[in-house]
Amino acid sequence: MATEEKPAASVAAPRGSRVDRAFTGSATTAADTAGKTTIADSVVAKVAGIAAREVSGVYALGGGGARAFGAIRDAINATDLTQGVKVEVGETQAAADLTIVVEYPAPIQEVADQVRTRVAGAISRLVGLEVVEVNVDVNDIHIPGDDDDDSTPSRVS
Repeated sequence: MATEEKPAASVAAPRGSRVDRAFTGSATTAADTAGKTTIADSVVAKVAGIAAREVSGVYALGGGGARAFGAIRDAINATDLTQGVKVEVGETQAAADLTIVVEYPAPIQEVADQVRTRVAGAISRLVGLEVVEVNVDVNDIHIPGDDDDDSTPSRVS
């Protein structure tokens, strides 16, 4: 007598979500290994932030307010590697939104494309999730010399 297999449950994304559902574990490579691995959203965000910062032409991550707080954290050696990064993590998929500042005169579209590629690759390789979307929001451009107030001679004494 043949046994009837039940169809696999369809994993439907909740309305408004870009990924399948909350990540609760990963497949094991050895059949006799028991246990479960849970990867926090903050870990995926940190991987994405590190990968984005490695791209040539990226000056900083985050909006103006976040960068101001980031400068304070950097001064006390407590850099937030997830600044400017939001992720949605599902069981087998992830999506990321990054806000970046591009260094002038780097070609903005090329930098954004490289960030997208680097972040997707890092999440896939290090975390083992399928990346369904990486959105890059360029909200500023950094012009070298803007931060150096001492380099411009004062007109008054």
